[in-house]
Amino acid sequence: MSNWQEVDTYVKHWIKEAGERIRQSFQTQLNIETKSNRNDLVTNVDQETEQFFIERIRKTYPEHRILGEEGFGDDLKDMKGIIWIIDPIDGTMNFVHQQRNFAISIGIYHDGEGLLGYIYDVVHDELYHAQKGQGAFMNETKLPELKEVDVRDSIIGVNALWVTDNKKIDREFLGPLVRDVRGTRSYGSAAMEMAYVASGRIDGYMTMRLAPWDFAAGKIIIEEVGGVVTSLDGRELNMLEKSSVFSCKPGLHGKILETYLKDVKFKK
Repeated sequence: MSNWQEVDTYVKHWIKEAGERIRQSFQTQLNIETKSNRNDLVTNVDQETEQFFIERIRKTYPEHRILGEEGFGDDLKDMKGIIWIIDPIDGTMNFVHQQRNFAISIGIYHDGEGLLGYIYDVVHDELYHAQKGQGAFMNETKLPELKEVDVRDSIIGVNALWVTDNKKIDREFLGPLVRDVRGTRSYGSAAMEMAYVASGRIDGYMTMRLAPWDFAAGKIIIEEVGGVVTSLDGRELNMLEKSSVFSCKPGLHGKILETYLKDVKFKK
């Protein structure tokens, strides 16, 4: 299937409709459950939003496959064909506590290649989107190519957890980078932080462990403006596996990788 413009039109329509449903849910009682731990939350709105997308995809493109965070999609063993990778609400804790700083994230891949990416900031009605080879946009405004920036002039998205005692990485490891950059930020939504890298609101974003639905869309959008997205040790991301993620402006990615991350070691 090669009519990607048609797919793009459908996705934008569905995302806006889903966003309106989520905004309306602010007035209702949420059913909140925990997943892997007490801070890993899922609500009825997450589940209903994923089902909303799946119903429409199945009806419109029954031959496509779906990988969704809430488990209503397919059990994928490979990336063959057309695959939708969906996070219905990325930043559920923010959604529950703040009713802001969360996003719908959808990446569409064909035989493992990212072709369409969408990150929708529901509260601010900002849709970051990209089609491979066509550039990236925020709503109808084309995002400029990312420019190189010096480490000491950069703002990096990183969770404070990674410079405290944690199960993933030695807490001393990122200390020098945190000291050397101009500032750090943590927004609590990987999709939002990757959208902010693409739009230049921050210069880079790194985290120790994300699932494919957290980074599938952001990778496509960032690469369309010249940014780089890899694991923390510089490897290509696998869309079927959890991974560390390091997304950054060009040039800055290489500098940080070489100066601060070249000897990165993860705890076992």
